[in-house]
Amino acid sequence: MTIADVRRVAGRIRWYVRELTGESTYDRYVAHARSHDPEAQVMTRRAFERSRTDAREADPREGFRCC
Repeated sequence: MTIADVRRVAGRIRWYVRELTGESTYDRYVAHARSHDPEAQVMTRRAFERSRTDAREADPREGFRCC
């Protein structure tokens, strides 16, 4: 296995973990927001995550958090 193969596999693992944990969601949000209105202010990652959590907890179909 060459170094290029290791890097390719590591890149795929990184992509998978980011998708699994939802970390890439913010990147997609920023790309979407900038493509629709480049002048608009984009939420910070912290504000985006807070908004996402609030929306998830407000939706009864998503379940609830007990703690």
